[in-house]
Amino acid sequence: MFFHIVLERNMQLHPRHFGRNLRENLVSKLMKDVEGTCSGRHGFVVAITGIENVGKGLIRDGTGFVTFPVKYQCVVFRPFKGEILEAVVTMVNKMGFFAEAGPVQIFVSNHLIPDDMEFQSGDMPNYTTSDSSVKIQKDSEVRLKIIGTRVDATEIFCIGTIKDDFLGVINDPTGA
Repeated sequence: MFFHIVLERNMQLHPRHFGRNLRENLVSKLMKDVEGTCSGRHGFVVAITGIENVGKGLIRDGTGFVTFPVKYQCVVFRPFKGEILEAVVTMVNKMGFFAEAGPVQIFVSNHLIPDDMEFQSGDMPNYTTSDSSVKIQKDSEVRLKIIGTRVDATEIFCIGTIKDDFLGVINDPTGA
């Protein structure tokens, strides 16, 4: 789920940032450019925890920009198949529901929702048990299990299930 890894990136810096605060400007630009992004290979970069090395800058011909190789430590979030996550439901429809666990979007198909839950349409679509004791709707908190992931270059998508022991609604926003 969470990993502390070392990554490298070539950072371009404009000449106006040179001077006494060169390293601070480089680190601040790195944080702005990298934190919150997703690489399919490593996952979502949550935070940069330290700078290991800033290499010698190389001047780009014709522009004046300088490229610095930077090696940095960061915390990344990468979901795996079989992992149990807590997520917040963002959308419910007759096909299932979408939930978010941090930056990851997870889809739970209606086939992966327990059989005793039925879809209810209306102004607030939801899945409800026959005795109305449990309800899944927008903003509900659910515990789910990831059964599949698809990784793109800049995004990670997951398929989840709540059709297993100890999975399902944790917190219902209506208090039901």
